[in-house]
Amino acid sequence: MLVVVLENRQPVKTVAWLMVLFFLPIVGLVIYFFFGRNRKREHFVSQACASQLARRSAVRFYQGGFPELPADYVHLIRLFRRQSGAFPYADNKIRFFTVGQEMLDNLLRDIAAARHHIHVEFYIIEDDRIGRMITEALAKKVSEGVSVRLVYDDVGCWNVKNSFFRRMENKGIQVGAFLPVRFPKLTSKVDFRNHRKIVVIDGIVGYVGGMNLAERYFYPVGDGKRAWRDTHTRIMGNAVGGLQRAFLSDWYVATGQTITEQVYYPHEEECRRILKEDCEPCVSRSALVQIVTSIPTAPWPDIMQGMVLALMRAKKYFYLQSPYFMPTERMLFALQTAALAGVDVRLMLPERSDKRLLTWASRSFLHDVIRAGVRVYLYQSGFLHSKTLVCDDMLTSCGSTNIDFRSFERNFEVNAFVYDAEAARMMRRIFQEDQKHCRLLNLEMWETRSLYLRVAESSIRLLAPLL
Repeated sequence: MLVVVLENRQPVKTVAWLMVLFFLPIVGLVIYFFFGRNRKREHFVSQACASQLARRSAVRFYQGGFPELPADYVHLIRLFRRQSGAFPYADNKIRFFTVGQEMLDNLLRDIAAARHHIHVEFYIIEDDRIGRMITEALAKKVSEGVSVRLVYDDVGCWNVKNSFFRRMENKGIQVGAFLPVRFPKLTSKVDFRNHRKIVVIDGIVGYVGGMNLAERYFYPVGDGKRAWRDTHTRIMGNAVGGLQRAFLSDWYVATGQTITEQVYYPHEEECRRILKEDCEPCVSRSALVQIVTSIPTAPWPDIMQGMVLALMRAKKYFYLQSPYFMPTERMLFALQTAALAGVDVRLMLPERSDKRLLTWASRSFLHDVIRAGVRVYLYQSGFLHSKTLVCDDMLTSCGSTNIDFRSFERNFEVNAFVYDAEAARMMRRIFQEDQKHCRLLNLEMWETRSLYLRVAESSIRLLAPLL
């Protein structure tokens, strides 16, 4: 307990860990060993590898010239640039997918068209018809001479047998497990998970969003159930270089291999040629995009700070979707402040989460935002797993980051921040369409819940920083 106090974390986290250690003195010590130790000084990527990847991103940026930045978001763009080296790339084609089968069909077409390399990274890749379908598509490209690399999170795929990934390797797919948990080695890093969902094809086509490679994201699973409602983004253009950099950093962590060759970052002329040839439908053909990553050992929680800044500068509206809602104090304060200042702040969550404990923890925070004027919608047409935001018909974001402590501070995450009016209006329409399948909470109704529920939610809330 003295060690926890001396780490000088946020008071809410310190108190949560002190409670665990006090009430569960033996079990709590084991939990702390696996999940609690402060490892902010850890370095997962060597300085040499990080510098080379950053240099490639810079070259890609300067080749395209300096884009004109939207005046209202100059500070946000600069924040991301200074924190994580995220360059703003202009002239990207953007398409959003809200139906899993459409995203899967497009992904398979892009894989089939690959000429040089395919990089795939998901938190969850299951040995079901989706996982096997993707495996066969990747194996076919290997037989055609295309280089294929795949990264999966070891904890996210705990339920998947190793034989599934060995079959991939036997087909010529290069596979890396991210921070595998093998006792006793690496047990202290079990809490640092790679939650990213990235696909990069030939350095020019990329996918990022909330969908994993599992049946429940694409097809109804079980009697009477619906496929999960999620959002994914297809990007075509220079901004894919940001996804490439994120993947290659994770590939280094998973395999120890440094890959920084120019061939993985196509030249500006090549990008323009392929953009002209691409006939896929899109929301915008000239979007300004930043690929923003966050890692648990960085000095700043990049994506969370960006969301807070965007909230504080919002003028008209700010809409958020997240499957879980356990905000940090700074995020909660920003939501309340924006709503009290007259901004139309809306938050959409699933009626029921896939984990009851997280449902209770999420709902314990709703009174705080509803009282400040945030309009909270509970999605009832299946499980909402989408992680998006849209603001003032100019800014939108789609990625892997949930509104909770784990995503903000303990996971490897990635989001695409898009500064484009057409993309933002489309995301707003998607949000408003989802509202038709929601029920709107009000303060009076929320305060009349049973005492049992309120006690359960408030009790679990004490452990929210640890969930």
